Amino acid sequence: MTADVVSWILLLAIAAYACGGGVDYGAGFWDLLAGGAERGKRPRWLVDHAMAPVWEVNNVWLIFVLILMWTGFPVFFQTVFTALWLPLALAAVGMVLRGAGFALRKPTRRLAARRVYGAVFAIASLLTPFFLGTVIGGVASGRVAPGTTASADAWANTTSIMAGLIAVAATAFLGAVFLSVDARRFDAPDLVRYFRIRAWAGSAALLVLGVIGLTVTDPHASYVHHGLTHGAGLGLLLASLAALAVTAWLVAGPAAGWARYSAVAVVALGIAAWGFAQHPYLVPTSLTVQQGAGASAPLQWMLIVAAVALVLIGPALVVLYRLDTHGALEPLTDEDVDR
Repeated sequence: MTADVVSWILLLAIAAYACGGGVDYGAGFWDLLAGGAERGKRPRWLVDHAMAPVWEVNNVWLIFVLILMWTGFPVFFQTVFTALWLPLALAAVGMVLRGAGFALRKPTRRLAARRVYGAVFAIASLLTPFFLGTVIGGVASGRVAPGTTASADAWANTTSIMAGLIAVAATAFLGAVFLSVDARRFDAPDLVRYFRIRAWAGSAALLVLGVIGLTVTDPHASYVHHGLTHGAGLGLLLASLAALAVTAWLVAGPAAGWARYSAVAVVALGIAAWGFAQHPYLVPTSLTVQQGAGASAPLQWMLIVAAVALVLIGPALVVLYRLDTHGALEPLTDEDVDR
């Protein structure tokens, strides 16, 4: 029972990182496609101002995921990090390069160096969610059973590649929706239109890739495919589809601010559908939650830690996100400093 509860907390933490971090990765994706220095100046200006206050905080969820894995499910942790160390290492390198590029490009005065740092930030924002998605695909396909050695087949397969593409599409969708709302906050109507179109394009890409991904999981990940097309998994997928349609409608209307919540619901419900489709397995069909769980004492402590985090960290993050979305965390300008 305790192991099941901790496994659902782990899934919740993955969803939180996918939604929070996904917005930032999506902003970097559109930064990559913004064009040259002159053409992309305005979109990149919005990306810098919208991301600056909170872009680092989303890594809290990733750290929580890792702690839950190696403490609560050590067999699962060993299995994943043994068989899929290469895409995980590439994703980790991408996170470091992405953070360095974003932090260094703004204060850099030389245009050539700024372009280099900007390119590093943007390319890493594309590759990092892709490699993380391939890891999820490798797990969902059941190719990383305990004892599996590292190989390209574990993550460079049809299911993994489709999961990576869906992860990129989801981040692009989230980033465009949030940036379209941020453009209203910064009183930039040209960027509202700019990112609204990209939000629609991202939603269309996510829908198409999701349908294709659901199709290819049939022969390559039959257990998860059955879970996604029946019962709770199917219901959550349909709810995610409904949230996608609502987001596409909200982003063009006067209540566009609500599109943020519906966009987050799209991704969160999709991840929940994967969790229900895979239950009770951590790795279908070779490692169940109970088989991969650690000793009962660490699991009980994980519940206590999760409860403490919910009470102490949860409200702080809610306040932080709320202050950011209401424009209360804007960095000081040169004029502010002078005054």
